[in-house]
Amino acid sequence: GEAIMALPSVGGGYQYTDGNQSEQTIGVQAAPQTATATATLTVAQITGGILVGSPSGTAAAYTLPTAALIDATMTNMKVNSTFSLVIINLGTTSGLITVTTSTGLTLVGSVIVGITAGAAGQSGAAEFLFRKTDTAAYSVYRVA
Repeated sequence: GEAIMALPSVGGGYQYTDGNQSEQTIGVQAAPQTATATATLTVAQITGGILVGSPSGTAAAYTLPTAALIDATMTNMKVNSTFSLVIINLGTTSGLITVTTSTGLTLVGSVIVGITAGAAGQSGAAEFLFRKTDTAAYSVYRVA
């Protein structure tokens, strides 16, 4: 019979084509989602990749949707699947955005998104990585 060889499982990553390695990688980004004043965000707002917040000069709290609502939309996610959300804050003066949790979500790191023209050390944007940890359970990491 034929010899059976095990496929190697080293190397980690996934390369689907050699491509032209000197060219820029092209991605896809739908038009950014938006929010203004304090609100409970929808799953569409957090899974769109970019959320542009315009709280003006008043602080706003953006409450994330529940983990169960995320699961109901993101049905292909399994444990350790991730997606990212960048929140850009166009607020002015005291228009900070505070991201607040919901059932099934654990926030890790700073939840305050500073204003674009903020004091030294403040950034007008923040990136969050959502990682599925179980059914209706996610850790939400502030990564930038």
